[in-house]
Amino acid sequence: MARKAISKTKQFQVFISHSSIDTWVAEQIALHIADSGAKSFLDKNDIQHGDNFDDKIREGIFVSNEFLVLLTPWALLRPYIWYEAGLFLGDKKRKARVIGVVHGISKTDIATRAEIPAWIKEVDLVDINDLESYFVQLKRRVKNWSQDG
Repeated sequence: MARKAISKTKQFQVFISHSSIDTWVAEQIALHIADSGAKSFLDKNDIQHGDNFDDKIREGIFVSNEFLVLLTPWALLRPYIWYEAGLFLGDKKRKARVIGVVHGISKTDIATRAEIPAWIKEVDLVDINDLESYFVQLKRRVKNWSQDG
């Protein structure tokens, strides 16, 4: 599969990583991302029956500008979110923006659990109850990104 570069003619995109248990919450986040002027990549919406799941995930990651991971007690047990994050961080030649959204677990729990990768502990995590601040910032980034193109 050939990698696609992010094109300025395409819409700013946020890749949403989540556990299947958290699909409804991820869908709500995707709606707010759309309201902020960006497109989201969400497996439920962007992968059709019969698609190669891994290929579609890689394609979504390679064209996304940001990576949002929904950190819940269930997601922390799902190795695939760490795989997706690794693909995103490994592919980006520029400074990659990762947004960790904490829901049902505390920031302290994330910081103190040894099995959680160190890089996520360095990210300024946002509690789901404060997620509106992310959407405000995202709207500003989308506007700046579209003006730069």
